[in-house]
Order: sequence, then structure tokens, then C-alpha cells
Amino acid sequence: MSPVRSCSRTACRQPAVFTLTYVYADSTAVLGPLATYVEPHCYDLCADHAERLTAPRGWEVVRLPSEAGQPSSDDLEALANAVREAARPAPASGEPVGQGVEVGRRGHLRVLRSAQQNLER
Repeated sequence: MSPVRSCSRTACRQPAVFTLTYVYADSTAVLGPLATYVEPHCYDLCADHAERLTAPRGWEVVRLPSEAGQPSSDDLEALANAVREAARPAPASGEPVGQGVEVGRRGHLRVLRSAQQNLER
């Protein structure tokens, strides 16, 4: 199976770029950017069939902007900065990690005091 989704129209082998959804309660056909996942009651359409789309009499066609699904350069830069920040090692605190003296217990919980604090007393 091809990773590229094709147009839902019979005998059309063009790649899909739009998704058509019907809102029966509002008598509306919504044509938007290609959905991330294939939905059972949605139709993937190529650019040609999306452009020629008409709705039944009394229905309204709502065409959502296709650029809404594309991330802007600001979005990509913010994502890259977040990944860089997450990859940085955490700053070392003055508290030693993994070294402590048990000073109390309640069930399965333990109260630990830093070994360094114990030496200062």
C-alpha cells in the first residue's frame, strides 16, 4: 500500500490534498486541509476535484484555508528551541543525589535527610 493517500473519487489516481466532511445537521460540506488520519465518513480529494466541488441545492460549502495545517517558520523555530532546551543537562544543585540518611518511615514511604546536613550538625 502506498504511503500517499489518493483521491476518493472513482478512477482518480491523483494524490489527495484536501478532506471533505459533511455536517448533515447544518446542511454543510466542509472542505479543509488533508486530515492527519483517514476517517470513515470523510473523503480525501485531489486539488482538481476539490476545486470543482459542488454541494446539493440548499447546502453550503465551507472552504477552510489550506495553509492552516502548515506550520510557520516561527512554529518550527519554537519547536527546535524547546527540543534544545529539553536536551540540556539539568543544572547541578548543591544537594547530593542518592545520598541520604533515613530518619523516619511511614508504611512504604521513607523520610530522608541529606548526608551533608547530617555532618554539619
